[in-house]
Amino acid sequence: MASKLAGKIALVTGGSRGIGRAIAEALLEEGAQVAICGRSQDSLDRAIAELSAKGDIAGKTCNMGRNEEVEALLAFVGERFGGLDVLVNNAGVGHFAPVHQLSLEQWREVIDTNLSGVFYATRAAVPMMQKRGGGFILNIGSLAGKNPFAAGAAYNASKFGLNGMSEAMMMDLRYENIRVSQIMPGSVETEFRPGGADEADWKLSTRQIAETAVHLITMPERNLASRIEMRPSRPPRK
Repeated sequence: MASKLAGKIALVTGGSRGIGRAIAEALLEEGAQVAICGRSQDSLDRAIAELSAKGDIAGKTCNMGRNEEVEALLAFVGERFGGLDVLVNNAGVGHFAPVHQLSLEQWREVIDTNLSGVFYATRAAVPMMQKRGGGFILNIGSLAGKNPFAAGAAYNASKFGLNGMSEAMMMDLRYENIRVSQIMPGSVETEFRPGGADEADWKLSTRQIAETAVHLITMPERNLASRIEMRPSRPPRK
């Protein structure tokens, strides 16, 4: 069976670990050429070394909260692969504390990375996609984008904002033949929100998120699921 994404070029932000790495791996398995970014050169090098057997992959360090670094990242993708068809806005950070205990630096890092970073990457990616006749943008949100929780002021604000921005992006870009969708996971077993052995049995796996991502990206062009909420089917009873 032919690979679903053969000839396609994808960028996965925050692709050196967690959900991003799982999505990068799944895209490689479907025949895409993949670029990833991360803040840590060591994590980036390790991911590329481990995934290179799956296909053509390259990476560059990037702080998604800095527009100049994001523009350099997209330029790198264009030079290395020749264009861009798929953008997965996955990079994210979290600082969790009561609102009056959050520092200005923590607030800015969360908003700059989780919200502004998506804007920066999308703004730079759209002209590249237009040159190739269209594309797909997948935003990795969170159920924290609709369900606030104590100590989540910064994170909730970033994900509520992403929820609205993703829908607006979808409406802006649909007539450019660029589809925009969002996955909003609940509890996922990642380094971002680690848990014990018992918790790992009920949380979503990164592979499950990645399989859903591939399904969305490879849907027929007339179809668009603008948002998918994913949650564990059997969380612990409260």
